[in-house]
Amino acid sequence: MAETQSRPPIYLYTDGSSSGNPGPGGYGVVLKCAGRVRELSGGFAMTTNNRMELLAVIVGLETIRWQNAEVQVYSDSSYVVNAINKGWLYGWEKKGFAKVKNPDLWQRFLPLYRRHRVAFHWIRGHNGHPENERCDALAVAAGATAAKNGAVLPADTGFEQSCMSDAGSLV
Repeated sequence: MAETQSRPPIYLYTDGSSSGNPGPGGYGVVLKCAGRVRELSGGFAMTTNNRMELLAVIVGLETIRWQNAEVQVYSDSSYVVNAINKGWLYGWEKKGFAKVKNPDLWQRFLPLYRRHRVAFHWIRGHNGHPENERCDALAVAAGATAAKNGAVLPADTGFEQSCMSDAGSLV
């Protein structure tokens, strides 16, 4: 346990977008840890806003190599944040995700969520929050590129060093 306590917290900022619902869309992720920043994005030719909001969180959590990391997730998606904070996800899971939208993504999310100590925080979107604005810009750009090219376009922008602690690398 002492090993995980020496690791710095990870701040995960996320956003998703779609032009039309469904339509072309993208996700944007900003990971911050110990003064380091990593940005991720991807786009799809046909998707929904809620799928991109949830996929942003998934991609961010999938990037973390540590087990049992402290992760603070900031999202403007009430869909994602309320599913966790209000316990909806656990009810959906008990019912086998029957009649739930995006069951494939929620099932992909759960093991990642359980692998870490994750807290979700809702922030108001398009309200000048720097990381949320950056995530939005990444998501919109990825969606626009996907609309032009009709392809999935995962991108990892210029992060030359990993977040390091005595316990090893983050990403």
